[in-house]
Amino acid sequence: MAFLVLGINHRTAPVELREKVVFAELELPEALRELTQVPQIREAVIVSTCNRTELYCHAEDETAALADWLAHWHDLASQHIESSIYRLEGVRAVTHLFSVASGLDSMIIGEPQILGQLKDAYRAAHNSQCTGPHLNRLFQAAFSVAKRIRSGTQIGSNSVSVAAAAVNLARTVFDNLSERTALLVGAGETIALAARHLASNGVTRMIVANRTLANAQELAQEFSAYAITLDSLGAHLQEADIVISSTASPTPIITYEMVKAAIRVRKHRPIFIVDIAVPRDVDSKVAKLEDVYFFTIDDLHSVVNTNMETRRQAARDADQLIAAEVDHFEQQRKALDAVPAIRKIREHAESVRVQTMERAHRMLASGRNPKEVMDFLASTLTNRLTHAPSHRLRVAAEQGEADLIKAAAELFELQDSKRDA
Repeated sequence: MAFLVLGINHRTAPVELREKVVFAELELPEALRELTQVPQIREAVIVSTCNRTELYCHAEDETAALADWLAHWHDLASQHIESSIYRLEGVRAVTHLFSVASGLDSMIIGEPQILGQLKDAYRAAHNSQCTGPHLNRLFQAAFSVAKRIRSGTQIGSNSVSVAAAAVNLARTVFDNLSERTALLVGAGETIALAARHLASNGVTRMIVANRTLANAQELAQEFSAYAITLDSLGAHLQEADIVISSTASPTPIITYEMVKAAIRVRKHRPIFIVDIAVPRDVDSKVAKLEDVYFFTIDDLHSVVNTNMETRRQAARDADQLIAAEVDHFEQQRKALDAVPAIRKIREHAESVRVQTMERAHRMLASGRNPKEVMDFLASTLTNRLTHAPSHRLRVAAEQGEADLIKAAAELFELQDSKRDA
């Protein structure tokens, strides 16, 4: 049995492909149940974010069927995603999860959102009864490692989240953000973080748009902003100098015609638009419009390089910590392999002890000399507990099984491993 990871991320595939293999939250239970029906897959967790889709499995053996399953689920041809897929097994899979949980494999090193996303993915799989003792231990260990790295290194210093990167990019377009109006599309964690960064950069007028008005109002209240529904986007887009969008919509909600109309009303005053959703919220044709500065999540690479040196050094420190934690995890995992054998040894020894004690008690009750009973107890326990291993070692000696004899000497901590069995 082995840990397996099969995935696509921001390093191996562009957003155009990543958005095609995203798992919606509502479809996860069914997808997980189907994934665990793949031959040899015993446990599974599906992690799906804007930057990665990964299948974490515990399986009897590496299986090529995982890639076929991923492609089939999303109605894609296997060859369409094959070149973008990475496969990791065993220790490499464990190391990868620890790195992902710690933010070392993110587009922005050290970003904290991925840990919460991993916890959500694990919870979904656990609630669907698709995890077991192996993935349970693996993910709990990953969460523990991530916490240690977060508290023990500088990995989280100098905020450079996707939201912060988007706001930093806006500052390269507009000299003074305090004079600008921001339209935030969505009401999730990323948009809330973007709103905080905008507010800290002087933006005082914000509009929050969301499919559910109550959710938009809840976020808007924190920043004295104005809340609207997605149906009103077209009417308010003309007011926005800055647009940051991150929803879970499967299709674009900001169309080419909508932006074109807004630019006309604005008399060609520029609009800065960042689409950090996967699948994308903004029609890609918007990039062709004049007076529109349009960026997708992949365009943020040029921004996130600032203030990263401290995190890069912290990442090197974290890599060393992860290597040590992976070794520790593997040692514990291997130790668990001995648990069934240890349990049987103890059960056998306890059975021998109980039977021998019962005979000793009967001997005492019949008036036998206590010293004689003690000698009987000691010799009987010794003989019964050593009979089976002694016999097996004699057979090993006769058959030339030197490794078994050496292992027995180490097991019983015998100083002279050459002692006649």
